Order: sequence, then C-alpha cells, then structure tokens
Amino acid sequence: MPKITVAVAQARTHSTLASTLDALSRITHHAASRGVHLLLFPEAYLGGYPRTCSFGSSVGARQPHGRDQFLSYFHSAVDLGDTPAGAGDDWVRRALPVAEGKNHRGDGTREALEKLARETGVFIVTGVIERAGGKRLVWAQGSPSTLKAVTTHLNGVPVTLAAAICWENFMPLLRQSLYSQNVNIYLAPTADARDTWLPLMRTAAFEGRTFVLSANQCVRYNELPEWITAHGEGAFAAPQGSGSTTTPTQMQTHYRKRSVTAEGPHEIVWPDGKKGDATSSEDLSSPTQPITSTPSTEYVCRGGSCIIDPQGQVLAGPIWEVCADDTPDSTAAGYTDGGLGGKPRAVGDGLLVSEIDVEDCERGRLDMDVAGSYSRNDAFRLQVEGLDLNPPPF
Repeated sequence: MPKITVAVAQARTHSTLASTLDALSRITHHAASRGVHLLLFPEAYLGGYPRTCSFGSSVGARQPHGRDQFLSYFHSAVDLGDTPAGAGDDWVRRALPVAEGKNHRGDGTREALEKLARETGVFIVTGVIERAGGKRLVWAQGSPSTLKAVTTHLNGVPVTLAAAICWENFMPLLRQSLYSQNVNIYLAPTADARDTWLPLMRTAAFEGRTFVLSANQCVRYNELPEWITAHGEGAFAAPQGSGSTTTPTQMQTHYRKRSVTAEGPHEIVWPDGKKGDATSSEDLSSPTQPITSTPSTEYVCRGGSCIIDPQGQVLAGPIWEVCADDTPDSTAAGYTDGGLGGKPRAVGDGLLVSEIDVEDCERGRLDMDVAGSYSRNDAFRLQVEGLDLNPPPF
C-alpha cells in the first residue's frame, strides 16, 4: 500500500482573519511543494486563541473594557454557516437554507478553505473559533456529532480521521469514542505547551494504535491582538478598589514573569528553565508587584507540535520557539531571525513532515486493541448520545 505524507504547521493567528487565511494559504502551498497530503493547523488558528485575556471579568464583576474586548473577539470569529446545535450532514451537504441573494452561508471562510484544498491537493484541518448564533465568554460545548470520524483517501490510501481539541484529549471516554471508530489518523490541535502534553500524545497513539498529529501555536506577547495587549491583560490586574498604581506595562511584564513557574497561572504556558522554573526565589504572592525586566517579545506559547506513530514513538518534533509564519518564502536557502537570538532558521522550520504507513495501525493491533479484544465488551459499554461509534463506511 502506498505511504502518505502528513504534516503539522506550528503557526500563529494574525491580526485579522484575512491575514491569517493568507498565511494559511502560504503555508499550505509550501506544504504541497513538499508532497504533503494532509496538513494540521493549531487550535483556534482561525479566529484566534485569546491568550492572557480576562475580558475584564471576575466573579461577580465585569469591566466595561472587557465588553469591548468580547466584541472584538466576536468579530474576529469565523462564520461557517453552521447552526448553534450543529447541523451535521445537512451542513456538509449544503442542505441548509441560504439567504436570498446569496449563494452560500456564512462569511466565505469555508469556501476559501475548500478552494485552497482543491488547488493544492492538500487535505486541510484547522482549528476555528466559530460564530454560530453567539458564544459564551470564551467558547461553548459542541455537539456530540462533532466527534464523528470521517473517511477519505490520501494518495489513494483509505484513511479514517477524527479530532479532539486540546484538553478533550485528557478525557479517557472521549478518546475511547474515537478509538471505537477505528481512527488511524488522530488529530489533536492544542494550546497546551507544557511538558505533560507530549506524554499524552504518545499515550493516545499507543492506546489507539493510531498516528497522532498535534499542532500548537507559537506566539510572543507582542503578537497578541492589540485589543488584548492595550489593556495589559493577564490574570494579575489589580483588584477593583485596591488603589494600586500598577501600569498596564507592569501587568504585562508581571504576567510574563509569573508564567514561567512550573504550572504557571495559565495552564497552557510552558515552564522556561532559563528563568528558574518552580525553584525561582522571586516572590509571586502579590498580583500587583511591579516587574519590568521581562520584554514583551518573550513567548506566551512556545509550541511543542509533534507527530507520533502507533507504537507511541515520536516521528517528528516536538519543536519550540519557531513558527511556520517566520519562513519568508519557499525559495530562500535559510535566514536568521533576530527575534530568536540570531539563531539560523532553515525554510520550513515551523512545518513538521512525516511519511507514514497507515497499515502500521493494524500491525500494532496484533497485541493491543482497546476498541476490540482488549475492550472487555462483556463487562463495559460506552455510549455517546447522538453519536454512532461504529467505524464509518468507506
């Protein structure tokens, strides 16, 4: 059976949806030039992960600027033309009604992605912040039908794909629902750059005897949206009525400083050993302690994208502090990114590429099949409301 080439793009969201789509197109064309058949982008890549933003909210209180931030976040989200409850196959088949005078639902993002996939021959998987009838503060629950595996052919090879986003992958029953559908390419876009993420990806691959692809963003603080950084957002703004004179810059730099602890105030921030990690002697007890020594060009997410095989072995990655968007073009021999300390970067550093043989999944099930012989279906049964766990037909 022919092999297929898969890739993950460690990319970052840009200031507008249009510019992010442009970046996605550039990266996809570059991947196509390397023979990639399937390409995974990170969680919330289109629309943007509102990292460090509190939306001016605390228990029992809301700040006016937070409402403006929420409005900016809402406008940056993508309208794919789906319904709040998820229209399932009706959305896939374009069976939903279209407004008079229009030939498609939504804002055209779906159509742009489909056109790009047709042009390049690359199967594109990307995380999206979706605007479908409104949102909660950050995001809401999806429909169980979104856990449905899909089938396709890549390079003539039949494959079954499914995705779990970020910490959904920590949910054993959710993982089992994907294994039950005979998934052989398991997609795990994330925002988690901690050292616990790679072992989880290796576990999922080994458990499910599946190839696992995980893509994370690589972002510096000053690359976050202006509607976040303008307010010095982070978890450490002074409480209302505290009388603190902490400036937005101090709050920003304090966030940057605190985020290097072992767990950190944000669970998605990787500990930076150069700063002392959990053994640091700096006093972190006061949320208003002014710290100004950390530049805003430091990373709020360092990446960690990877590709794992069905035996739990790392095929590619994890990669850190490099972004697919840092690549200037597909023809340069290499370049130096001054923001990375002058380290030389070859073209495509933010793109992990591996050639895989999906029959390795079946080879792996010689001794382990958590949805088959090892599942103890004489004693245990998993049911998911609204989802058929049988492997989808080709």
